[in-house]
Amino acid sequence: MSPSDLDQPVLLSLLGGGFAAAFLHAILPTHWLPFVLVGRAQGWGMTRTLGAAVAAGVAHIASTALVGALIVAAGLALDHWVEGLLPHLSAVLLFLFGAFYLTRAMLKRPVTAGGPDYELPEPKVSDAAAFGGLVALMALSPGEVLLPLYLSAATEGAAVLVLLTLSFAVGTVAGMVLLTAIARAGYSILKLERWARYEGAILGVALIALGLLVVTHQH
Repeated sequence: MSPSDLDQPVLLSLLGGGFAAAFLHAILPTHWLPFVLVGRAQGWGMTRTLGAAVAAGVAHIASTALVGALIVAAGLALDHWVEGLLPHLSAVLLFLFGAFYLTRAMLKRPVTAGGPDYELPEPKVSDAAAFGGLVALMALSPGEVLLPLYLSAATEGAAVLVLLTLSFAVGTVAGMVLLTAIARAGYSILKLERWARYEGAILGVALIALGLLVVTHQH
C-alpha cells in the first residue's frame, strides 16, 4: 500500500502521532544530558555539541528502524495466522508503555533546587572517542516506545513505514537538539530535570492517546 492509498486524515494522524511520541521521548534527560555534560567536559562549542546530538539522534532512529523492521516482519507473519490482530496488539503495547511512564512519573522523586553541583572533569578521551561514544550510546538503545507504532502500520506498506521513520527522526532530533541547546546555553540543568518529571507523565498520556487512535482508526 502506498501513502496515497491510505486516507489522508489517517496518514496525518499516524505521522503526527509518530512525531509527537518521538519528540516527547527525546526530551527525557537520557537523550540530552549526556551531550551537555560531555560537551562541557571536552570544551566543545555549541556547534560540535549539537552536531553530536544530531548524529546520535539519527543513529538512535536507525537502530529503532532496524528493530522495527524485525517486529513488522514478525507481526505480518502473525497477522497471517490471526487476521486483524496487529492493531489490537499495537494498542495494547501503547497502553502498557503509557501506563509505565505515567506510573514512573508519579513515583519519581522530584529534583530539588538544593542538589549538588555538577563537577565537570578534565577531558580524559579524545574528541573523536567522546563523539563516537555518545553516538554509540544512543545507537545501542532503540526507542522502545516507538516500536508499537511500527506494528500498527505494518500492513500499510513500505512507503508508509519509511514516512513514519522520517517522522520519528525529525521528532527525535528536534527534541534532542532543543533541550541540549537550552541546557548548553546555560539554563539550569536541575530545573530541566524537574520539568522532565512532568514530561514523563505527558508522554504516558500521549502514548495512551495514540493507543486509542490506533483502535479507533482500524480499517
